[in-house]
Amino acid sequence: MANDVLPARALSPIVEIVSGRVRGMVAGGIHAFKGIPYGASTAGAGRFMPARSAAAWSGVRDALAYAGHAPQSPNRAKRRPELATILGPADATPEGEDCLTLNVWTPGIGASSSNGGKRPVMVWLHGGAFAYGSGNRAVTEGANLACRGDVVVVSVNHRLNILGHLHLADLGGERYAHSGNAGVLDLIAALRWVRDNIAGFGGDPGNVTIFGESGGGGKVSVLLAMPEARGLFHRAVIQSGATVRVSTRERANALAEAVLKQFEFGKGDCDRLQSVPLDRLLAAIAPASRAVGPTDRKLLDRYDFGPVVDGGDLPRQPFDPDAPAIADDIPLLIGGLREESALFLADDDEIWHGRLTEEALRRRIAAVAGAEADQVIDLYRTMLPNGSREDRLITALTGSNFWVRSVLLAERKAARGGLNGNGAPVYMYSLDWQSPAHGGRLKAHHAMDLSFVFDTTEVPDTTKGAPGAADLAAIMSSVWAAFARSGNPQTAAIPHWPAYTAATRATMIFDTECHIVADPDHDARLLWSRIAAG
Repeated sequence: MANDVLPARALSPIVEIVSGRVRGMVAGGIHAFKGIPYGASTAGAGRFMPARSAAAWSGVRDALAYAGHAPQSPNRAKRRPELATILGPADATPEGEDCLTLNVWTPGIGASSSNGGKRPVMVWLHGGAFAYGSGNRAVTEGANLACRGDVVVVSVNHRLNILGHLHLADLGGERYAHSGNAGVLDLIAALRWVRDNIAGFGGDPGNVTIFGESGGGGKVSVLLAMPEARGLFHRAVIQSGATVRVSTRERANALAEAVLKQFEFGKGDCDRLQSVPLDRLLAAIAPASRAVGPTDRKLLDRYDFGPVVDGGDLPRQPFDPDAPAIADDIPLLIGGLREESALFLADDDEIWHGRLTEEALRRRIAAVAGAEADQVIDLYRTMLPNGSREDRLITALTGSNFWVRSVLLAERKAARGGLNGNGAPVYMYSLDWQSPAHGGRLKAHHAMDLSFVFDTTEVPDTTKGAPGAADLAAIMSSVWAAFARSGNPQTAAIPHWPAYTAATRATMIFDTECHIVADPDHDARLLWSRIAAG
């Protein structure tokens, strides 16, 4: 009988946390716990309010499957049908306001790591521009990363869009003081959960890395500037989501007033928004944004219904005009992909089928570069002498919409180290490996890095079966884990990686051959930095 019982126990690990006991499962030597609540439902009276602690339970709660995820912004562009699974299957769990859950993968509960201590903890913040996305995606399953790096991986679900970032403080009074940043305050609540509970999963609460891609990188950028997050994490990774500026209080107020107007509510009627049906509230996002119009600093300002510089929870812009002093001691790994914009332009028939005219190219460049459009066009014609108009547009829009923010954030963070003499280092990278999927049209596209970092290259179409993909994933996932362990990304495969400074701008190129380049695309950096500052 004992022989029958032991395997069941081994496959059903139980961990005691602050709220009660949770039961996970073991597969491939990794213990997985899914759908653990770190906060109570945010529906009804909890809407727009700071997260409340999850209710305690008696007995053992199953944590065997993903729970639901946050309500999504309804304004996403329709994806080209053949790209529906380019990043693997979508999260099929239900959307709802009871969404404050997290998932944990660990090589062993309460067990020491291979070096005799607690394991580094890597907390994943999903992408989706503060508007949509989920921590429950197959491509970001943490099991392979936990196994390869001997780390504990945590992924988080939290409030998004209008539910997480409707700034009502100046209209509704003190009761709504935190409404504009409720979504990122959820992340701080999750990090407190990690501090209080992760040791039971074999993790070290004194060595926590936050990492995120796209909107998740934006979340990392913002948390670096939030005093309440201080001490809850010790290293940071920003993947294709550097955020220099977010919504100002003035713009956030205008958006809130536009939302109230959608329901014919007065400025004193904020409480009535808590009972508006969810679908109607989400439907107010697009018309409110249109009513307020675009920002003046379009290359740097980001995220309507995203974080707000409210003077309290977020006292300043994350990285403008400089890096926040409170992040001086946090090592940073930051970078992106060579042709990020290929994914966003794939839905455009002109680009997908190679029909872009010179006139259309200039019009699209002028939309981001303004009076300097001709200089941008000339520069990318020189940089890509054999490239098509489509290639030049993809690379140029990657420079304007992604790369310039990463460069500015990295150089401002590195400058803080130079000012105080002992700031933590910055390491910069570029993923240049190009996907062969769909005839190579997507190149090194946005979000392709997910399968490399999580070592899940067999999940998304973009890397599945691609020659060299698994080898590069082994390198990159090991680098991310090494950085989480020590704040230094060097590994046996990458033994030399200098820190990023204004003098050298050392950048690791991840490709079939990984190597360091000093100040890549120097002229493009100077041009886009000048346009962004203008």
